[in-house]
Amino acid sequence: MSTQQQAPKPSLTGVRIKARKGAVKAQAKHEPSVFRDQLYKYLETVNPGDFEGYANKLIAAGSQLETLKYSDALFEILLAGGLLQPGGTYLDDNAPQSPFTIVDAPEPVDITEMKKYAEVFNKLLRRYKYLQKPLEEQSLPTLLQYAHRWPQAQREKFAVLLGLLLVQGLASASCLQILTKDHLVKDYLSVSLITLIFRAYLADQAIDHLSATLKKGGIKEMLDFFPPNKRNPTELDEWFKKEGLPEVSEWYRKKRLARIREGLIGGLKDLVDKQEATDSLISFIKDSQSESPIPEVDLVGYIWAALMSTIDWGTRPDQVDTLALKEVGKFAVVLEPFCNGPKTEIALINAVQLYCYEESKVMKAFPQMLKVLYNKDCVSDQAILYWHSKGSKPQGRQHFLSVTQPLVNFLREQEDSDEEEE
Repeated sequence: MSTQQQAPKPSLTGVRIKARKGAVKAQAKHEPSVFRDQLYKYLETVNPGDFEGYANKLIAAGSQLETLKYSDALFEILLAGGLLQPGGTYLDDNAPQSPFTIVDAPEPVDITEMKKYAEVFNKLLRRYKYLQKPLEEQSLPTLLQYAHRWPQAQREKFAVLLGLLLVQGLASASCLQILTKDHLVKDYLSVSLITLIFRAYLADQAIDHLSATLKKGGIKEMLDFFPPNKRNPTELDEWFKKEGLPEVSEWYRKKRLARIREGLIGGLKDLVDKQEATDSLISFIKDSQSESPIPEVDLVGYIWAALMSTIDWGTRPDQVDTLALKEVGKFAVVLEPFCNGPKTEIALINAVQLYCYEESKVMKAFPQMLKVLYNKDCVSDQAILYWHSKGSKPQGRQHFLSVTQPLVNFLREQEDSDEEEE
């Protein structure tokens, strides 16, 4: 069998193949200093203090320079005044400070003044939306981790600007997670920055808006910004009140109580569903209170809500009152150890009042429930009398005061009788 000689393939010897522009850019040497010098040429033409001019020049530079490729360098220049080396120190190449940078903002730091700088960022990021992701995912976390190397005034300017960027939706609160690192939380550095960020944010928006931003950014625990040996609710409360941000303290208190309430109610409900003994329920509550202490006036309300959530009111209407009294009598043994003092007892009565108001099926059984709790030593006669005179909640007040009038009359007569005997 003869073999056929293969014909040689044609060659392109001497022909130059033009590379794609994208491939050339990808293979180009990464030269931040060259980018910096080119950017400076744009910014140097603007008169100091002309923020509109700086915004326009940055937008113009964005159409000519590779701002996405050099986004880290861009934001180092604008936020730190120049290029940084690994570790956070400035690049030592004798280059001058950027003609436009927040480092030049007046001292002491002023939110109104910083808003002028924030507006420049706003215009730049609105025009080149693709720069927002590298800003919040790379530049801001990187710069924050170097904050301990900066002078205090520079840290304050950066923190206030960051708060303004967050409130305008130009950055995500996820960048704040870097502030939980050990070298930043010590000496209250992280929480000091957080305080400045929050103050700038709350100058424009309410605490609920800030709460939503933190939640969206994955910030779950505020105590992580405090030094390890200071991570307790009391420390946080005192810190933000001292810093003139009591709304942050109150927001955290409510958030913490809601988390504890959820855990307590869920745990108690599971124990009741498993038909665990009363002692087990009481031990669970005490352990929870020991681990995450909360005021007893809140605790009794949580216990009541948890126990009542296990009751199925789908019975016949004429049997609801009987079922209610039976269940309250059974659960009173769990409540009694935590009813310590008039304030706690009144808090329990109000919890029962609100429950009966919301669960209309058992509204009529309210005075009987109150009597069961009285007989089981969960509430005293003085607590009932005070609640009836001026301690009740507004929800359904007239109805509940009216239906408990016979019980109140009985307690007053008993009180008068005891005084006569003495």
